[in-house]
Amino acid sequence: MHGMTEIKTSENAHTPLNVLSYHLLIEAGRNRIYSGKPSKDDVAAIQEADAVILPQGGKKSLYHLARQNCAHVFPNYDVFFSYPGKTGQAALFKKMKVRYPETLIFESLACFAETGADVPPYPFVFKFAWGGEGNNVFFVQSVSELDTCLDLAEKWEGQGKKGFVIQEYIPSAGRSLRVVVIGSHFISYWRTHQDQNSFYSNISRGAEIDKDNDPDLQEAAVRELKKFCKRTKINLAGFDFLFDSRQKKPKPLFLEINYFFRCHGLGGTDRYFELLVRAVNKWLDGINKVV
Repeated sequence: MHGMTEIKTSENAHTPLNVLSYHLLIEAGRNRIYSGKPSKDDVAAIQEADAVILPQGGKKSLYHLARQNCAHVFPNYDVFFSYPGKTGQAALFKKMKVRYPETLIFESLACFAETGADVPPYPFVFKFAWGGEGNNVFFVQSVSELDTCLDLAEKWEGQGKKGFVIQEYIPSAGRSLRVVVIGSHFISYWRTHQDQNSFYSNISRGAEIDKDNDPDLQEAAVRELKKFCKRTKINLAGFDFLFDSRQKKPKPLFLEINYFFRCHGLGGTDRYFELLVRAVNKWLDGINKVV
């Protein structure tokens, strides 16, 4: 378990930055714990700060408060909150005109019924707007399996949760590529299932980490992601890519964005935290050059 780690601004800075941290494990010039509701003290502290550091996947209310009152906030979650869930991510991929599996977006069962949408050829993928590590994602091979998913959607809507996507199935030989962006650093690795016919390639479902195979494909995904992150300003997330195993020279397909991601492929939580602190310090050095 980590103790607090103090971040450092550039020693060459003429005036030390006034840095405010809401991250429980990152110590700055000033540190606060968010109560869950914006307070006058939060507003005052953020307005006084040159830079604000927030926890991973923090609350929307705190993020908007920080963005409205400080020019420099880490991480950048603008698109996280503007394009929420898997429905939002699909809309973002479409807007950014990147390659991704053909996807139909439905904000509710009513939208599905109103459009009378023709579903893709079976099999296809049904994803609820929320969930991770393969949860709430279904491989649909028949009308009866689709009906089961729609029944589940009705149940969820009764609990106030809406939205799902129906997505083209891309055979990928039982693997997916995870690329993690931490600041300006990009780390890629495969999550590979021994059964190449396996639909799921999540670590929690038996996949193994492979950092070495097909470096050319890894590099292709990283190149695309760097361009994507430059446009969207995303600087802390795990991206999943698929490569169509039917193609001789497949292109990377954006699949999902994970703002909460596991650290196995990075070398564990200690290594992740080391990378995070390094990224924050580099980000602060960049601010020092313009303040």
